[in-house]
Amino acid sequence: MTTSLSSGSGASSDAALPSDALAPRKKTKPPRPRSSTSGDAAGLGRPRAALFVAPALILVVAFLVVPAVWTVYLGATDYRLTGLQAASPQVIGLDNFREAIADPDFRNSLWLTLLFVLGSAVIGQTCAGFALAWTMRSVPKLVRAGIETLVLLAWILPSSIVAFLWVAYLSGQGGTLNGLLHTPGTEWLLEHPMGSIIVFNTWRGTAFSMLLFSAALGAVPPSQLESARLAGAGTFAQLRDVVLPHIRGHVLTNTLLISLWTFNDFSPYLLTAGGPNHASETLPVFIYNKALYGGQLGYGSAISFIMLVINLVIALFYVRLLRERR
Repeated sequence: MTTSLSSGSGASSDAALPSDALAPRKKTKPPRPRSSTSGDAAGLGRPRAALFVAPALILVVAFLVVPAVWTVYLGATDYRLTGLQAASPQVIGLDNFREAIADPDFRNSLWLTLLFVLGSAVIGQTCAGFALAWTMRSVPKLVRAGIETLVLLAWILPSSIVAFLWVAYLSGQGGTLNGLLHTPGTEWLLEHPMGSIIVFNTWRGTAFSMLLFSAALGAVPPSQLESARLAGAGTFAQLRDVVLPHIRGHVLTNTLLISLWTFNDFSPYLLTAGGPNHASETLPVFIYNKALYGGQLGYGSAISFIMLVINLVIALFYVRLLRERR
């Protein structure tokens, strides 16, 4: 009796199960991981993604690659604005580059440019921008808004207007600075040309550093500053142990950008035109005097290419520092 019931119940239970449950199960293959090189994160595919990138690539080629290649070509010729070389320039190879390296005026301009970048960008704008950003944290909002407006106004004014104001400020005949220091007759742009343009560029370009450092300081955790303050750390110790480790990447980014901008800045020409006697002739001014004012476009193009290589070296140096930080 028991055997029949058990066999009957087994038969009835097997009959109740669906037919696909009794069939042997097939092994399902796990889904293949999507290759990162076969598509893109947005799912557009390579052709559509290329269409999105194409306008930017066209602009890069039109405004960067083509002028750079044309500059290299002109640097290998004796092309001039006037004369026989203007009608039929000849390829002279590396003669312009050799002449530039042997030219004492070029070496003097390169040294003055490095001094200009170090004094007005790396030291001047970075230190002044950080000092303003750090100080603005603890002043009333109305005072902070007024100071930030004045600093930004110096940054957004056209170069010609700023240069005219500084020429009037540094003039030896009734200049404002001579009136403040009681030094009548001192021609600052003639007696101290490099110091004048370094102070001028620092005053004008500090706004960018101030804005960048203000945003960076806002990301520093206040609790860490408060803990350091309660532990007896002074202002210098707080900056060294708490603030600078947090904003090191911002400092490097700021220094990279303002170094490149200052290295290629032409505004010193508006104050001194490179004088007196090449005493403030930075590389952009030197190229202008040789290529456009002097008509030596081939020689000026060779120096422009040398400047491009120097900018590339500066950029790679800062990028390497950023990667080491990460």
